[in-house]
Amino acid sequence: MLTIGSVVYLKEGSKKIMILNRGPLVMVDGKTNKFDYSGCVYPIGLVSNEVLYFNEENIDEILFTGFYDEDEARFQNLYSNWAEYNASRIKKGVVDKALENNES
Repeated sequence: MLTIGSVVYLKEGSKKIMILNRGPLVMVDGKTNKFDYSGCVYPIGLVSNEVLYFNEENIDEILFTGFYDEDEARFQNLYSNWAEYNASRIKKGVVDKALENNES
């Protein structure tokens, strides 16, 4: 699991994406889905209607890994236990199209 602040390229993507969140729950077609990450375009940052949701398998390259300490280690352990406990209740979201190129 990558830390908040990590920067990645997604497969078939041309923009750097900074991880904002791990395990976001998102309503898709009226059902709750869990994604591995949410992110924003780097270096622009968070724009409310441009949050990206993606999974570990969508990452092509890790460019930078964010801060890691004992609190992060504890979070990762607790999150892993939570995800395992809820795996049958909350469906993992699927990313089935490449990141659109919305250059400004």
